[in-house]
Amino acid sequence: QVQLVESGGGSVQAGGSLRLSCAASGYTFSTHCMGWFRQAPGKEREGVAVFDNDGRANYAASVKGRFTISQDIAKSTLDLQMNSLKPEDTATYYCAAERRDSPFCFNGASSTPQSGDWGQGTQVTVSS
Repeated sequence: QVQLVESGGGSVQAGGSLRLSCAASGYTFSTHCMGWFRQAPGKEREGVAVFDNDGRANYAASVKGRFTISQDIAKSTLDLQMNSLKPEDTATYYCAAERRDSPFCFNGASSTPQSGDWGQGTQVTVSS
């Protein structure tokens, strides 16, 4: 059973920074990739960043150059450093673990997780 717990959300003004963290358990690095997605009210899930099956950090175009994903495999943690935040980044952010045969792991952040293995989410609110 995969368990994921996100933390680090909050409210900031546009241009500010936040760092999200995810503590993971119950998954195997060899069978799962890890990443972040977000969902704003009334909108569909949107991939944000993921370590794809080639081990590369893959970002949505909307966050590339502003967000950085990092992973400590030994500690089973996944972080997302978010800089130069914009009001359109406002959403609930989720950490996800997907099996490596999933589109999220193959295609990167242009896809979204489908397995349902994600945490409770952490709210990020960016005001203008």
